[in-house]
Amino acid sequence: MSPLRLYLAACIIGIAAYTSVVIANHGMGLMPIFFGDIAAMTWPGQFNLDFLGFLLLSGLWVSWRHQFSPGGLALGLIAVFGGTPFLSAYLLFHSFKTKGDIKALLLGEARARQS
Repeated sequence: MSPLRLYLAACIIGIAAYTSVVIANHGMGLMPIFFGDIAAMTWPGQFNLDFLGFLLLSGLWVSWRHQFSPGGLALGLIAVFGGTPFLSAYLLFHSFKTKGDIKALLLGEARARQS
């Protein structure tokens, strides 16, 4: 579990640092560039569309893990817009909450107890 936790922490720090530099150099105009590349049917657009699929899958999984409760749906929405920093922090937090039980981490504690 320690290597996973170290990786998650590195993701949070790395993306935060990179994002800070990008914002300082280019501002906060992500959405027009992100969707513009998709509309242009370029390789950056292909990557963005693929990444968007992962973001939506991440949000769906977080919502499912919380059994589509109102709080789970809110967390799922945050996962879609928060990307790697959110999902890494979420998994890091729950890795401690579940005491490293990977089954509970992935399924949620209620589902892990049922199976």
